[in-house]
Amino acid sequence: MAKKSRAEADVDAQQDKLIKRHARGEHRWPAAAGVLVVLASYAFLPTAIMPLPVRIVVVTLGLAMLIPVIALNPVRLVKQTSWSRALSVGLGLLLATANVAALVLVVIELITTGTQDGPSMLIAATQVWLTNMIAFAIVYWELDRGGPVTRHTSERSELPLADFRFAQDEDHDAIEEVAGRSSARIDWTPSFVDYLYESAISSMAFSPGAAMPLSPRVKGLLLVQALGAFVMLALVIAHAVGQLSA
Repeated sequence: MAKKSRAEADVDAQQDKLIKRHARGEHRWPAAAGVLVVLASYAFLPTAIMPLPVRIVVVTLGLAMLIPVIALNPVRLVKQTSWSRALSVGLGLLLATANVAALVLVVIELITTGTQDGPSMLIAATQVWLTNMIAFAIVYWELDRGGPVTRHTSERSELPLADFRFAQDEDHDAIEEVAGRSSARIDWTPSFVDYLYESAISSMAFSPGAAMPLSPRVKGLLLVQALGAFVMLALVIAHAVGQLSA
């Protein structure tokens, strides 16, 4: 038998270090709490921004999609069916789409109302900015590597291609105190808080955070999110200056 090369031996040694995966899924409640915050924010938007019937439809539909997936995995995300996957992804896209619509309506109101009802418009803009951050975090969390159930319970060789590249995915050869948190050492897997952080950085810095986007779909989503946050911030500042000078 031919002797293995040093590179092949290193790969084999690295594979031996990989921890066997266990079906201990991610906690349900951080993401569920995020969904409820977004729905509550939509429910209390001013009528001038989003008419009451539209808000009722969005909130009711969001709750109708959330309750079945919570019933399937009430504590940890360990089970998945085709219908639960469709509901989970659909819920994230519903929240993001509703937020883009609300953002457009807030922009129209900020442009057309001048200095009238300034405090109400600024509060509404803050609500939309906050929901923009959470809603897109939910979408990233649902899409990356097949979603939270697949990410935590499937063997890594079976995972779909990643949408984000996290530092932990390639830190196995760093110094010991850094390598100790790597995916290869402790089977680290991104959870909701990691995607919330990425979404928050995109909303505030308009650039990637700790993870780099890899897929075209996530790059497009990040572009939409950052553009919306930038427009909202610029108009809120302009509106606030107008209020002070009025």
